[in-house]
Amino acid sequence: MPWRRRALGVLAALGFMGGQAVPAQACTSFVLKGSDGGRVYGRTMEFGQPLGSQAVLIQRGTLLRGNGPDGGIGNGLAWTSRYAVVGLNALGLKDVLPDGMNEKGLAGGLLYFAGYAQFQSVPSGQTKRSINSAQLLTYVLTNFASVEEVKRGLPKVLVNGAAIKAFGGPLPIHMTLHDRTGQSLSVEYIKGELTLMDNPTGTYTNDPPLPYHLAAAGNYANLSAMPPAELNVNGLKLPPASTGGGLHGLPGDFLSTSRFIRALMLSQFAPTNLTTKQQVGTAFRLLGQFDLPPGSILLPPGGAFGGAGSTTTYEITEWTVAADQKNLVYYIQTYDNPGLRSLNFDQLPLDGGAIKVMPLDQPVQVTVLKP
Repeated sequence: MPWRRRALGVLAALGFMGGQAVPAQACTSFVLKGSDGGRVYGRTMEFGQPLGSQAVLIQRGTLLRGNGPDGGIGNGLAWTSRYAVVGLNALGLKDVLPDGMNEKGLAGGLLYFAGYAQFQSVPSGQTKRSINSAQLLTYVLTNFASVEEVKRGLPKVLVNGAAIKAFGGPLPIHMTLHDRTGQSLSVEYIKGELTLMDNPTGTYTNDPPLPYHLAAAGNYANLSAMPPAELNVNGLKLPPASTGGGLHGLPGDFLSTSRFIRALMLSQFAPTNLTTKQQVGTAFRLLGQFDLPPGSILLPPGGAFGGAGSTTTYEITEWTVAADQKNLVYYIQTYDNPGLRSLNFDQLPLDGGAIKVMPLDQPVQVTVLKP
């Protein structure tokens, strides 16, 4: 298959074959298809450092400014948002979106990519063409309506890896994007070069680069939602002892490589007779398969992943989101509040040239049942 040959070729060029992956944050994403032609993009956000995320609306006409390669705030590329965008911010930076969707249904997110992310060098005199890696999704969603537009426009911008003060260093990420036509795109900066790769699976996690995940997926071609055939040994019939036998061997640990396979299989086997709106519910059920039980992934003192700092801490699933790309509704669920909150484009002031921030500290709603 062409993509597989390309994947192996890219891996060889990266020097990855036979190498060892670097551990990374445990974000997971996928796409589901609706029976009415729409799509739902879902993802989890895991981190060891509290992100303090808030809901954000970037209105049309908002003036935005990139940060330069020296870390200077606002001394890079200047642009005006063409499209309104909703999403979640992080680390108190209201214009830095690790996840979101725009009014044209283009949706996606930044996922941790430590060990491989190496951004572009910015030549002298080219600072005004540059944005920081943390601003990558914000730039894309405010400027482009489709994956094809991203392919044409993103190479014109230089993305630098200057340190983010609130994070304590450079933000090593790669990006997944999905549009309303069904196209999915992987965006990775490796060895200072931009790599754009179509991703027909719609699935994305963390390290290593996407070609490795795709090449390894063939090892699980035996998995199926259907039960395995009955085993017959010299006339002795040995039927499956339980349902679920078709997925025997599905990796269940939290490695990014394992989560990729799990997300790929679960999204591929998801029901196809549900509308896009109904698939939002499916997405959150699947996303629950990637929730980190508190304490299951510890970050030792001095660790680089998520700002472990001077004490041992642990990763949690800070939030999960599902973007209905057909009906243009962005759903949010947080660690402290399992209730859904939504950002509906048809109910928001899309014009105005400002960034609106909305807190996610609403109280948990509990329905008391009485006979």
